[in-house]
Amino acid sequence: MSLRVLDLVRPLARFLPEVEPPGKKVPFKERVIWSFIALAVYLVACQIPLYGFLNTGGSDPFYLMRMVLGASSRGTIMELGFSPIVTSGMIMQLLVGARVIEMDSSNKTDRALFEAAQKLAGIVFALFESLVYVYSGMYGPVATLGYHHAAFLVLQLFGASLVVMLLDELLQKGYGMGSGISLFIATNIAETIVWSAFSPTTINIGRGTEFEGAILALFHLLLTRRDKMRALHEAFYRPELPNLTNLLATTVVFLVVIYLQGFRVDLPVKSNKMRGQTATYPIQLFYTSNTPIILQSTLVSNLYFFSQLLWRKYPNFLLVKLVGKWAPYRDSGQLIPVGGIAYYISRPRDLAEAASDPLHALLYIAFMLSSCAVMSYLYIEVSGKSARDVAKQLRDQDMTIKGHRDTSLVKELNRYIPTAAAFGGVLVGLLTVIADMTGAIGSGTGILLAVTIIYEYSVTFAKEGRQDSSMMAFFE
Repeated sequence: MSLRVLDLVRPLARFLPEVEPPGKKVPFKERVIWSFIALAVYLVACQIPLYGFLNTGGSDPFYLMRMVLGASSRGTIMELGFSPIVTSGMIMQLLVGARVIEMDSSNKTDRALFEAAQKLAGIVFALFESLVYVYSGMYGPVATLGYHHAAFLVLQLFGASLVVMLLDELLQKGYGMGSGISLFIATNIAETIVWSAFSPTTINIGRGTEFEGAILALFHLLLTRRDKMRALHEAFYRPELPNLTNLLATTVVFLVVIYLQGFRVDLPVKSNKMRGQTATYPIQLFYTSNTPIILQSTLVSNLYFFSQLLWRKYPNFLLVKLVGKWAPYRDSGQLIPVGGIAYYISRPRDLAEAASDPLHALLYIAFMLSSCAVMSYLYIEVSGKSARDVAKQLRDQDMTIKGHRDTSLVKELNRYIPTAAAFGGVLVGLLTVIADMTGAIGSGTGILLAVTIIYEYSVTFAKEGRQDSSMMAFFE
């Protein structure tokens, strides 16, 4: 028997940090409490500043990822957040999909080894990104910081990434609800939207003092401006700050995604052993949920990150220019892509920018639709959701699709699952583009992530609530 890549992980698996699975099913009330504790730990960590951080006022290389995921932990120990975990997961799943790593998802040992390999890759990426982030000068020149301070910064970033990894594992092992990464992303995005609507911060960018929050700005403008129509127009269309059009676009995208969540095909299945016992197997339009869009956005964010680092060091190299050219955005020190691959796969800021450079807009749309479809299609092959995996699950439960023999299960499921995955991915990409073009708050990707995550949590709460007979049991 030839040596597989996963077998190389076996000797290291026992040394990896791990959360022991619970010995029995954790009650719903305790899972909710653990979820809140994990979220509280993450949010507190997002407010703890890095010790030894020199605020140079330079560009934030994760700026575009923060826009996508609604993160706001610049200059804190959560600077890297869940990026290393998601990046390593994406790469590992792509390697499995490309058959570089051989894994039998039905084999318990293989699944355990793959989880260990994914965790090891996450640790390596966390250390690598911490080193690159610090020693590239993002917190000031290393010579100014001193090597001891620089090493301590790396330790803080690396340690925080390990904490996020363990919090995510804590929830996924059954102590909490769902995934820690999903919970953190949804919270960050919801915080961004609420803050954009109700922020009491006052700002003066040449039009007089105005509130940052779009709704507070509406009332402030109506009360302080004599020309009420002009005040109303400014509240809906003011540039540079959140406006009511942004909020309306966000609300519309929310409602459309929630509506589309209900689209599904119910395949009738029956028991092979118990005559008359029937059920349905649902195949939803968003069959792969939000995972592919997380993987896609992480892939793009890491491309931006490394492209910006290379541009800082080697701006005259042809290959570096091909990957991406960067320039400060207006008067800010923040770098944005202005050329190369990074520019053409970045979202236009609004319809006016898309109209001024239609080639950029077309390439961005094509990239979003194709990459989301490919990610969705690849994901079903490595996540245990392919037609082959579903057929095996049905056989293990002595179930089959009505009107079809057991041997034709895979063929029948292949009529629906790959199509739902690919079409759902295209639809996710299209909704993301529409949200981006209409100026929805945060980003189209962020809004889709928030809606799908919140929807999944609501379904889980409803299911758990029915099993526990009453949600009021939580408050007893």
